[in-house]
Amino acid sequence: MKKIDVFAHVFLPEYQKRMTKLAPQLFERMPFLQNPVLADMTLRRKHQPEGVLQVISHVNVNPEDYLPGRSAVLMAKKANQELVQTVKNHPDLFAGGVAMLALNDVEGSLTILDQVAQTPELLGIQLFSRHLGQSWVAESFRPIFAKAAELDLPIWLHPVFDERKPDNNIVFSWEYEQTQAMLELVQAGLFKEFPQLKIIVHHAGAMVPYFAGRIDHILPEEQAQDFRKFYVDTAILGNPKALDLAVDFFGVERVLFGTDAPLGVAPAGATELILEAIEALPLQVTEKEAILSGNVTDLLGGNSYESNQ
Repeated sequence: MKKIDVFAHVFLPEYQKRMTKLAPQLFERMPFLQNPVLADMTLRRKHQPEGVLQVISHVNVNPEDYLPGRSAVLMAKKANQELVQTVKNHPDLFAGGVAMLALNDVEGSLTILDQVAQTPELLGIQLFSRHLGQSWVAESFRPIFAKAAELDLPIWLHPVFDERKPDNNIVFSWEYEQTQAMLELVQAGLFKEFPQLKIIVHHAGAMVPYFAGRIDHILPEEQAQDFRKFYVDTAILGNPKALDLAVDFFGVERVLFGTDAPLGVAPAGATELILEAIEALPLQVTEKEAILSGNVTDLLGGNSYESNQ
């Protein structure tokens, strides 16, 4: 059966060249960028399991961290164009792409959102747990949420480190930052202000499923319920028991197959491990099929998938 991986990454060649020219030490600072499958589509095809279509987004190398506003927006638009062309060139590999923004120019980013809404290959936008040293729900970014809700464009939420902290690490800090970003959105009341907002959280909702008791007993009841309005992927490197907790907390209908490919497990990601974990879940066949493709198709209204059959 068809499987749609909602959270896979690329660092495409032209964008890679532009960013490494701006930041020559990029590969040394972020060793995971050295994975050749991020840029080489021939190599990607070799490793991608049959029957899996990926929704691709650029890795967390953001123009806003390196360029002033207008230039950052232009860089983001070029990166999005390369993403679109990659999806068009490889319909057997990709179901669509997720656009990047440059939040040091909110007005320019709003024009990107309008472009995304008119581009079938782009299914939504990617935001990060922090932008420019600020929480992703800072008041200055509120127009982004309003526009995404207006255009019915899902938001893919990816973590980044809080650079104020001296002990950031990829094992635990990453998941804390993602969890804290979810809490900030809930406490800011964005689901109340924009009830149609759709947010897909990486790494199965991070710490949230494992602290359900604290969420339910410490937060006000409405906020605890808002935590269950996120969609989450399955990108926790297998671990069926942990994945079962995520399904229990968010509900089968809000869990989407996602892998973080080609990252996490050499050489090209944990896709097989995650498929095994989904198969091991104590669910009906129809529920597993919903996780593998049905839920994301419902979420996106089938956008772009028909052209990829």
